[in-house]
Amino acid sequence: MAQGASAAAARGPDWIAIGMFLIIVAVTLVITWRSAGSTGSKAGFYTAGHAITPVQNGLATAGDFLSAAAFLGISALVYANGFDGFIYALGFLTGWPIVLFLMSERMRNLGSYTFADAAAFRLQRTPVRLVAATGSLVVVLFYLIAQLIGAGKVIQLLFGINYIFAVLGVGVLMILYVIVGGMQATTWVQITKAVLLLCGGTLLALAALWHFEFSLGRLLEAASHVHPKGAAILVPGGLFAEPVSAISLGLALVFGTAGLPHILMRFFTVKDAAAARKSVFYATACVAYFCWIIPVLGFAAAAILMTDPSYFNVAASGQFNKIADLVGGPNMASIHLAHAMGGPLLLGFISAVAFATILAVVAGLTLAGASAVSHDIYGQVLAGGKASEARELLVSKVSAVAIGVVAVLLAYAFENQNVAFMAGLALSVAASCNFPVLAMAMFWRGTTTRGAVAGGLAGLVASVVLVVLSKTVWIAVLGFPTALFPYDNPALVSMPLAFLFVWLFSVTDRSERAAREREAFAAQFIQSEIGAALASERPALAAAAS
Repeated sequence: MAQGASAAAARGPDWIAIGMFLIIVAVTLVITWRSAGSTGSKAGFYTAGHAITPVQNGLATAGDFLSAAAFLGISALVYANGFDGFIYALGFLTGWPIVLFLMSERMRNLGSYTFADAAAFRLQRTPVRLVAATGSLVVVLFYLIAQLIGAGKVIQLLFGINYIFAVLGVGVLMILYVIVGGMQATTWVQITKAVLLLCGGTLLALAALWHFEFSLGRLLEAASHVHPKGAAILVPGGLFAEPVSAISLGLALVFGTAGLPHILMRFFTVKDAAAARKSVFYATACVAYFCWIIPVLGFAAAAILMTDPSYFNVAASGQFNKIADLVGGPNMASIHLAHAMGGPLLLGFISAVAFATILAVVAGLTLAGASAVSHDIYGQVLAGGKASEARELLVSKVSAVAIGVVAVLLAYAFENQNVAFMAGLALSVAASCNFPVLAMAMFWRGTTTRGAVAGGLAGLVASVVLVVLSKTVWIAVLGFPTALFPYDNPALVSMPLAFLFVWLFSVTDRSERAAREREAFAAQFIQSEIGAALASERPALAAAAS
């Protein structure tokens, strides 16, 4: 290492940053402690008693969705690749109209605690819930990896401690939030984070634009002059070698949003379907605004940081790679930009915002995963809906601990992956398993239990196997020289396969149960639209459930 080997080392401990960071942790712990009394019942633990207002839920939903993948990962992709990194921001945003117009009201009318309630409404409960819960757990683990990588890097940069200890610390906090505070604590942590993130992102973007006299053209020109790829960062086509990868990623981002269990779970925290729709509208507005800010941060980081060697690990020869050698990796581009724009004070605030972002999302993800285990697998499948509330809540809390341990181990294995990319893999699984099962069960009369199970399993297995066979795991983690699957994202293969299997196994199902399930679609449709099936339709629904 040479002069200014790292910005962190050159500056020494950023006590202002560390102080703000600790304040955020303290505030979230106080919120959790004050929420502890609301977790004595299933409704309180899973959905905060359905008592969250639409505005609160909208902010919390945006807080749940705008993760480290958005704040750190997308800005890092724009920093490293330019315009092409914007595809993640657009993809994240495009999925929200589907959630708003197709999912929110129907989900709230058909379910109580998890999206599996809606998927299995007129189908055989046990197999459909098992598939939905398994898909939820896989999505949760992939998404948690992305968040924990971001958290570990932020803490490592601020405190200078080993990455594994940083990740372990976050894992302990996220388990604590869930088992002590449940949905009530998670919701208020997410609201706090959403407000901080929107304000912090706006402040950092304004500071960067002010540096270029509020001229976006000058900012982009400056970035293109210092970036290793030159003017190529201002045009699309550099991130993907062929269009298949871009299309596959787009499918995952758009349809995966409508299959994320921690987002779908938020529909049940409000009192009715109208409130669910309003909360998704508010969330969409927040997500849209933030997705337009993120690319500004990425280009500004390239324009400003790449001219200052103190933000890079510099070799003895004085040479450094402007992308790979950024201290903490490209995921820390926005964090370093904050220091460049406002010194330790802005660095402290943005670092605290980034950490609050991660804490809120990992809490929501852990709660969604624990609910899938306790409510869907244990409460409804193993106990046949007869488990006591106390036992089900105990299973949920034990599950939260287990999920946290597994997520920390996986985050350690995937340490150097881009967090937005890892979130994209989670969205691929959601688009390939959760979304096809839920959409077909809610909107197609012909869907049967056999079709839903076959389609969900096909999408889940295909997406996970193809991720393992891609270079992300096959080469980077397992160390093989050549990937067996040529694309990074499997959604273009796995999502159509899931829909095909749902259709094929449903139309070929001639059983009496399948006939009852098709007959019950009318009752389900009425329930999804108005919140209660007509008396004349209830016998069909009861027959399908028997």
